[in-house]
Amino acid sequence: MQTISNHSQTFRATYGPSKPVDITAIKKKIQEQLDLYDKVNAKSGAENKAAVSTIPLGVHSSFQSFDPWPISMTSAKGAWVTNVDGRKMLDLSMGFGAMLVGHLNPDVTEELKKILDVGTLFTSPSPISRDAAEILCRRFGIDQIRFTNSGTESTLYAIRTAAAYTKKDGIAKIEGGYHGSGGPLMVSTKPPLDKIGSPEDPTPYVPPTSVAGEVHVVPYNNAESLERLFKKHASTISCLIMEPVMENIGIVVPDEGYLERVRELCDEYGVLLVFDEVKTGLTAGPQGAAQRLGVTPDLICLAKSIGGGVPLAAFGGKNEYMAAVSDGRMNHLGTFNGHLLGMAAVKVIDRIATPEKLAECESYNLQALNRIGEIIKEYELPAHSVGFGVKGCTTWSEKPVRNYRDYKATDFDIAELSFLWSINHDIMTPPGLDEQWLISFAHGQAEIDFQVEDFRNFAKYLRS
Repeated sequence: MQTISNHSQTFRATYGPSKPVDITAIKKKIQEQLDLYDKVNAKSGAENKAAVSTIPLGVHSSFQSFDPWPISMTSAKGAWVTNVDGRKMLDLSMGFGAMLVGHLNPDVTEELKKILDVGTLFTSPSPISRDAAEILCRRFGIDQIRFTNSGTESTLYAIRTAAAYTKKDGIAKIEGGYHGSGGPLMVSTKPPLDKIGSPEDPTPYVPPTSVAGEVHVVPYNNAESLERLFKKHASTISCLIMEPVMENIGIVVPDEGYLERVRELCDEYGVLLVFDEVKTGLTAGPQGAAQRLGVTPDLICLAKSIGGGVPLAAFGGKNEYMAAVSDGRMNHLGTFNGHLLGMAAVKVIDRIATPEKLAECESYNLQALNRIGEIIKEYELPAHSVGFGVKGCTTWSEKPVRNYRDYKATDFDIAELSFLWSINHDIMTPPGLDEQWLISFAHGQAEIDFQVEDFRNFAKYLRS
C-alpha cells in the first residue's frame, strides 16, 4: 500500500497493528462511566435542568450541549477550570484556541483594565482600531483587514467579498468542514453518509434549516476532485473556502503538496482561495497556518486566538480583493466592529505571543503527542496521534485520517468512552467525539504529566 506523507510542518504518527477491543466490553465500560458521571457531576445536572427553562438546551451555543448533560463552570485560572460540583479540571479545550494565552492571563487582564479608562465602544474610527489593524496585517502578512465579532461573521463576509469581486455567487467547500453557522457554509458540515454520494465527488448535503444557494463540496486532500469540479463549474464559483488544516473532525493534516496544488488550481480557474484560520491562527504558529505551510490565500478569516478570550474576529487579504469593501460592492456593517476591548486584546496578544513562547508551547504539545503515542504502542490501541502547532489529538483509527470519510470510519464507541473518562477524571476536552487538545501559555510540565498519566490510566482501563 502506498504511504502518503503529510506536510512537513504537521505531525502525524501511526503505531502499527493493534489488538481489537471487544465492543460488548466497551459498551459495558461506557455504562460504568455514565454511572460515575451521575455521581461526580450531579450539580452540573441540576444546573442544566434549571437552565433549560429559560435557555434552549440550557446552553448558549448548541455544541455545548451533550448527553447526559454539560459540565457547568464557575471559575477559571491559567490552565484550570472549576465546575459547580467543586471539581478542579484541567482545561484542554481552551475555547478551541480563544484561550491560547490561558484563563485570566495577567497581561491581558491588565490591558483590558487600562482600556476601560478610555471607553468600550466608539462606533467611530479611532487610532486605537487602526493600530490593531496594522498589527494583524503585519503579523499575518495581509494588506487590509476588517474587524468582526465572531468567526461566523468573518467567514460569511469573506465569501461575500469574494462574490462581489468575482461577480459569481457559487462557493466550494471541503466535505465535513465547519466554517460557522451561516447558511451556505453549513452545507456538508459532518453530513450523514447515506446522503452524500461518492467519496471522490461528493453530493452536497443541505441541512433542513440552511438557505444555501450554489454550494459545491469536495474531499480534503483530493486535488483531482477539486480540478474536476472547477472544470465543470468554475464559471459560477467565486471562492473555495477551507481550513488549511481541518480542525472540526479531530485534526486532519494536508498531504505533502496538496495545498500548493489547491493554490495552483484556484489561480488557473479564477477562483479565490479563502483560508478559514478561525481555529488555527496563532495556535498554528506566530504568523498563522498559511505562512507556516507556505501557501498564500487571497482572503483569510481570523478569530479566537487573536482576542485573548475577548469576542473578536476579522477577515482580510490582498488590496485587490478588499477593494470590493472599499468601493461598496460588498457592504460590511456591524455596531460592535472594532470595539475597544478587542483592540486592547490585539495589542497585548501581539506583545506576548512571541515566537519563543509559541515554540515553548509547541514543544510541550510534541512531548504530549510522543508520550501518548508510546502508550498507544505499548497497549496496542487502535489509534494514532495527530498535531499541528499547539494542538493535538488522539484519533481512534490505526490508519491515517485524510478526509471526512476516513473520520467517519473511526471508532466512535471508544471516542465516547474516552470523552466520558476524561470528564470523570478531571479533564475537559471539546465535546463531539472528535477529541482535540490545546496546550496554552498556562500549561506546563505538571499539566502535560497530568494529561499523559490520565491517558495511561485510560489505556489500562480499556484493556482491563
